[in-house]
Amino acid sequence: MKGAESGKDDYSEYDTPHLIMTYTALLSLAILRDDFERLNKPGILKLVRSCQRADGSFTSLPNGGDSDLRQVYCAFAISSILDDWSGIDVGSAVKYIQRCSNYEGGYGQSPGGEALGGTTYCALASLYLALSQSTSSVSPHLSPEERTRTIRWLLQNQTPVGGFSGRTNKVPDACYCFWAGASLHILGASEYVNVTALASFLSKCQFKFGGIAKAPEDTPDPYHTYMAVAALALYPPEGADKSYNLPKLNALWNTTEDTAEWIRSHIQRRS
Repeated sequence: MKGAESGKDDYSEYDTPHLIMTYTALLSLAILRDDFERLNKPGILKLVRSCQRADGSFTSLPNGGDSDLRQVYCAFAISSILDDWSGIDVGSAVKYIQRCSNYEGGYGQSPGGEALGGTTYCALASLYLALSQSTSSVSPHLSPEERTRTIRWLLQNQTPVGGFSGRTNKVPDACYCFWAGASLHILGASEYVNVTALASFLSKCQFKFGGIAKAPEDTPDPYHTYMAVAALALYPPEGADKSYNLPKLNALWNTTEDTAEWIRSHIQRRS
């Protein structure tokens, strides 16, 4: 709503628009096969624009909140889903992503941060989503040397038990099987993943009453259950039974290709 005197947008603590929630809401509506008749695209683009800071990064809220590569990814994903990048200074955002690159080959949450599997995915997915703004088939924002270094770091994090760790010398975690596995998929390096060992690790993370935990013997939760299933959708083990037959995943939007196609034929068609 508009402030009567200031002319600026006013929000209470309960109704402030949120960048991450906007991304998940768009995907949720697509999963539910909404026709997007009521989608306020100009308002969403205004939100994205209001969250970008001078250094190219994004905050989760127009008036502040968290600011790291997770918010950058959501802003890029929203723009890609809407097929409208007018709410982003792409060049400035890409420079911010590049400053988050770590000497190990991964990306930290913010410049100078430790390389993490999740934020490495956010960085790479953002760079490749921005390809829609380029005529190249390879990300112009990632040099061959940088690509090789990132692939090496990601592969080093697949542990002997098959799961991926999120940081160097840490224990494997089911969610990083997606974050690291999807990053390798984006980089065109899926063939280097030990798919059999990955599936074996994730199968050991299953709970006897349902759900998947972050590690064997831990308590399952929805987050790690989804991430494990998403990882298996990208890397189904060879010769496995039909329970591993999962829908093809769109690694950049982190949704099924069927849902991605619904978005293209409904949201983007209205653009």
